[in-house]
Amino acid sequence: MAIGVVSVPKATAQMPFVPQLQAPSSISNDSDNRVVSGWIYLDGRRLFQIAATRTNFPERSEDIQKKLQKIAQNYFQSPAKTPVNVDVREVNELPVIYVNGQYLMTVTSEDAGLRQVDISTSANQVAESLQEDLQQAKQERQIQSLIDQGKIAGGIGLAMIIMSWGVYSWQRRSQKNLEHSIASQPQREIFNYPKSADQAITTQLNQRQQQHVQEAKRRLFQLSQAGIWGGGTFFILGLFPYTRGFQVAILIAAQFPLRLGVVCLATYVAIRLTYALIDRFASTLISSGAFLTPESSARLQLRVSTFSGVTKSITTAIWVGVGFLIALVSLGIDIVPLLAGASLVGVALSLASQNLIKDAINGFLIILEDQYALGDVINVGDVGGLVENLNLRMTQLRDSEGRLITIPNSEIKVVANLSSRWSRADLTIPIAYQADTEEALKLIATIADNMNQEMRWQSQILEPPQVLGIDQFGDRGLIIRVWIKTLPLKQWDVARELRRRLKVALDEAGISISVPQQAIWVNDDQLLNFSTNGKDN
Repeated sequence: MAIGVVSVPKATAQMPFVPQLQAPSSISNDSDNRVVSGWIYLDGRRLFQIAATRTNFPERSEDIQKKLQKIAQNYFQSPAKTPVNVDVREVNELPVIYVNGQYLMTVTSEDAGLRQVDISTSANQVAESLQEDLQQAKQERQIQSLIDQGKIAGGIGLAMIIMSWGVYSWQRRSQKNLEHSIASQPQREIFNYPKSADQAITTQLNQRQQQHVQEAKRRLFQLSQAGIWGGGTFFILGLFPYTRGFQVAILIAAQFPLRLGVVCLATYVAIRLTYALIDRFASTLISSGAFLTPESSARLQLRVSTFSGVTKSITTAIWVGVGFLIALVSLGIDIVPLLAGASLVGVALSLASQNLIKDAINGFLIILEDQYALGDVINVGDVGGLVENLNLRMTQLRDSEGRLITIPNSEIKVVANLSSRWSRADLTIPIAYQADTEEALKLIATIADNMNQEMRWQSQILEPPQVLGIDQFGDRGLIIRVWIKTLPLKQWDVARELRRRLKVALDEAGISISVPQQAIWVNDDQLLNFSTNGKDN
């Protein structure tokens, strides 16, 4: 976006500056008899400034404005070549301005103070300016002048149509390029070999980046169209003396909403572009392979999702805060006392919110050290589940029963991550004491190896299964232990399938799975005494 500042002839549109359209400004620090100043207008054009005390200014300004309007109407209705006569007369040792014999105003010392000259010189300056402006205003109402301004308005309208069509064409071309890129993506995947984990994540990040950039472009296109038509219409209103008042009224009424709208839109576009930069940075890191190892590819997507989500939340808060401050400045509010007060409030809140600070610090360390990420399964104390949400303040888990568990990050002291980089299926298989141990071990190893050879399970099992042997003698029989290294979160699927296959294979081989059993031994002497006593009775 660019703003061009050019000088225009007096016969073209007049665009008053926003600060001078506001309420009268103070030029004195006296709170009781404060002197304020303001402009006198004709056809929406500023003519000269006047000053008075705060209590007298509204009445004086309105009186001079009404007198000027009446004098101007009489002058405009006179023949075309009638000159305007502006006189400065001395009344009660004060200069008084008359226009065509009609009283307009008395120049005061406060008026002279605005120009930093004496009263007489100030009155002469106002008279000269007023004479030129009245002549120009009458000239603008002539037919030829209106025709010339109409030609300029027609040229501006044509330029608005051409510029609007150009922006629309550019937007359509950009949209078609994006749709073509998305449409051609599936065909490229058909003819290429399957993508690795880092390639898939890079593609996803690039798509997100394109979406954020397109959203920012769309908003900028809308702003461009609004600027073209709104700015052109506003400029055309200032070309004619009959519509210039509407220009000033629109500028006065819309200046604050317009400023706030521009700040909000700029903040939104900045957030979108920041999102695109974050995705671009993440995809660049993945593509470079700086953080990839043979065992980290599967975990890369979890880390990127966590990193990008937290970073986007932080940058959103920063941009919203910056936009809020800029909005206050655009409204004319002094933010220095506000910032000073905010710093004191921040110190007070920091003392009262030490737990929140601890949560933020611990959350930052969790993300930095990759203790766990979104999509991991963790155990924290007596609770555990799938990590659904992770930010600087808290961690939210979803357990096996569907309950959402919220844990402040400062309360997380020891965490067990069940899906970091790889997992392990740990199976204990009870075999009856009467079974052939060697045959059972060979059968279990064969079943595990056959499962590892199948295409479906080969992609989930990272290493050949390990049959560790007899782990212990238990009350249920011999406990044989098996380890299988799997992809994260796949250990339970692999373990369930292996148990099913082992049950079928052990039944076919006649090897029974032991059940809890207990042997009771009775002393012979005690049994004999018990029998003897029974006969005696």
